[in-house]
Amino acid sequence: MNRVISLYLPNWPIDQLRRAAGDTAPSADQPLVLASRQQNRRTVTAACPAALNLGIRPGMALAKAQMLVPGLSIHDAAPAEDEEGLHRLALWILQRFSPLVSADPPDGIVIDSTGADHLHGGEGAMLDAIIGRLAMSGVEARAAIADSWGAAHALARHLARSTFVAERGRTLFLLSPLPLEALRLPVTMTADLRTLGFRTIGDLHRQPRAPLALRFGPQLARRLDQALGEMAEPIDPIQPLGQIEARRVFAEPIAAAETIARYIGKLVTTLCAALEARGLGACRLDLLVHRVDNRLQAVRVGMALPTRDARRLTRLLCDKIETIDPGFGIETMVLVAASAEPLAMKQAASSLVEAARPDISGLVDTLANRIGGRALYRMAAVASDVPERSVQRIPAMAPDTGSGWPDHWPRPARLLARPDPIETMALLPDHPPASFTWQGVRRRVRRADGPERVFGEWWKRDAELEAVRDYFRVEDEAGERYWIYRAGDGEDPATGSHRWFLHGIFG
Repeated sequence: MNRVISLYLPNWPIDQLRRAAGDTAPSADQPLVLASRQQNRRTVTAACPAALNLGIRPGMALAKAQMLVPGLSIHDAAPAEDEEGLHRLALWILQRFSPLVSADPPDGIVIDSTGADHLHGGEGAMLDAIIGRLAMSGVEARAAIADSWGAAHALARHLARSTFVAERGRTLFLLSPLPLEALRLPVTMTADLRTLGFRTIGDLHRQPRAPLALRFGPQLARRLDQALGEMAEPIDPIQPLGQIEARRVFAEPIAAAETIARYIGKLVTTLCAALEARGLGACRLDLLVHRVDNRLQAVRVGMALPTRDARRLTRLLCDKIETIDPGFGIETMVLVAASAEPLAMKQAASSLVEAARPDISGLVDTLANRIGGRALYRMAAVASDVPERSVQRIPAMAPDTGSGWPDHWPRPARLLARPDPIETMALLPDHPPASFTWQGVRRRVRRADGPERVFGEWWKRDAELEAVRDYFRVEDEAGERYWIYRAGDGEDPATGSHRWFLHGIFG
């Protein structure tokens, strides 16, 4: 069963206007509306949250809005530009999150996440990543993932949550309490249903279909079936111009896994030849599978480095065949290089000149596509004296940053994510503790070295202007070594709380 994400942009025209205006845009606290002319008067088509809080609503006469809020900032609505911006945003999501993306005007985007969510750490992590990236760009958004486009559309717009992951098979339970407007019905039809006493989708579902179809036509039943996943609602994905692809149309539909694997190999060979002609290597491949029942499925694989190794790419795609449901048969397969980068030919290393460096990119690609790209990383040093800030995660095949940790003082093999408070007994401020209690166990210190004084990064935070830590390496009677510190210099209360913490464990 496919999983569909509906991305709802409640303030899309306003957000796009602010992004386009940049530094000259009105502040978030200033009431802002978009207006357009309808017949012989101008009306409000969109309003920012500040304007909504002051009583302005879309559809209100602009003259009335100006009377309610003197000094209201007014801009002309541009529906064509809004739709074009929505299309550009869908292309951005296509490049980064899923191969099946389509604009859902006027304020949404629909995404088929099947076969792509594992690359982002799962469905919840994928939603958080989308919402977070949009928030960093100044776009307010909510997202929901469900078993159908209609269900995801309803949950994203009628639940007060930034993200929502619907459990599989519980669509009816989740949609039943939602209002009739969640079914994407015409306004006049919704008003007529409310006149008849219907309030929620559950009320509608419990009624016989025949009288409703006789009164309202087939659209009501179709929208209800689409929301419940009982009727297909295919996504017509956008396709960027100039993308490199290989296509195969079958005279007879195919369904066997062996046949699918054979044609995947042929498509990869054709695609790699096209990439080589342009001097490119694939960083991400999308396999689009068109079934005879008009359903579309997609498989996405990513690579750590650009490549056009046909054997490796074929193996990565064939590992995902089990996620493809051929149904009654596949009539078309399309392989797309969703992301490609320049890839120059390299001279192979000769043992007479230099030793060949082992290439582990194939292993990294295999693991990343099985467990998720976010779960595979390596650690790198950061130029920071504060220990918990001196480490960062970087992609597994990222180039060496060239930076390292300070070597004048040893660092523990295991650094705790957060320093753990300990109880200590120390004779003098500059002396290490004679004993300390951690996790309910008292440990007597046999040897110690220090202190190593670490100052706060005052250029980043004013609160760290006088912050000080004194670190000690201590060894207990059992021979276990720990990295502990005192917050403060032991004398001035402004430098820290003078409490003791355990921050690391030596191997």
